Amino acid sequence: MAEAVVEVSRGNLVESRHRVHIAVVDSGGRLRAHAGDPKFIAFARSAIKPMQAVPVMTDGVAAQFQFTDVEIAMCCASHSGEQRHVQAVQGMLRKVGISEESLACGAHMPMGKQAAQDLADRGLKPTRVHNNCSGKHAGMLGLAQTQGWTLAGYHEQDHPVQMRITRELAAWTDMEPDDFGIGIDGCGVITFALPVERMALAFARFAKAARTRAEPAAQIVHAMVQNPEYVAGTARLCTELMRVTHGRVFAKVGAEGVYCAGVPGAELGVALKVEDGATRAAEPALIATLKALAILADDEVAGLTAFAEPDVTNTRDEVVGGLRAHVRLEAHHA
Repeated sequence: MAEAVVEVSRGNLVESRHRVHIAVVDSGGRLRAHAGDPKFIAFARSAIKPMQAVPVMTDGVAAQFQFTDVEIAMCCASHSGEQRHVQAVQGMLRKVGISEESLACGAHMPMGKQAAQDLADRGLKPTRVHNNCSGKHAGMLGLAQTQGWTLAGYHEQDHPVQMRITRELAAWTDMEPDDFGIGIDGCGVITFALPVERMALAFARFAKAARTRAEPAAQIVHAMVQNPEYVAGTARLCTELMRVTHGRVFAKVGAEGVYCAGVPGAELGVALKVEDGATRAAEPALIATLKALAILADDEVAGLTAFAEPDVTNTRDEVVGGLRAHVRLEAHHA
């Protein structure tokens, strides 16, 4: 039976188990492997930011405002709020000609522990640019500026920006715009619910575009893998996976236990959802899946041990347990 579970141990006992749904799809739309239910419907959250960034490339935003590869990567980022991330978003806002107050995302402490500590040490409060989604929002505001649409309400479902993005995501996933479940993401913008296998399809098609150098998706993947530290940040799996594989794999995390990856050389997309939403289980599950598919070499897995087999620690910083992923995929032959 194809199944995936992440076990959490404490001492010599398994304390918790997280069930995972995984889909591996090729660029032709064929399900190549799965565990759990590949049709499981989940909100993709931030995992589909690369697809949301496509209009920035196709609709003249990047060209008009001369966005660099770093800034394109920031459109796809769930960044850690490090100084380089803040400066990059501020640079995007200056190019677009708008202020930080135009960002609809709220302020939160930087996701990066050191970045949060640095801000606190300086006696400063976080602002909207520290929001991990501020790069995506800056790109959306750029789209509104380019098209002459009102900036007000750009994050809402019936605004032309979100209607444009919805059509784009529908094209990459072979769905109709009305087929998506719609919710509100943590940053205030709409988010989309769809089957895990359709998330994988979008990443497979991005992977094919990257391999064949088909714009604009290839430009987005190039920006991500060449600037992985801007897609996430220090000691984050998105960043380290792209760095360790030298761009053979591109990846994007989503909240509530979602993770997606594309493999240009194989034209495969991988998507997973931890059923109970545990983010801590998503990273081991993704690495175990890529290993099961023989996409990661042993030395690459070794370089990602902190994510593949993370420790459970207590308040004394003592190791008291750990997480281990057990992934058994069922292969589907083309």
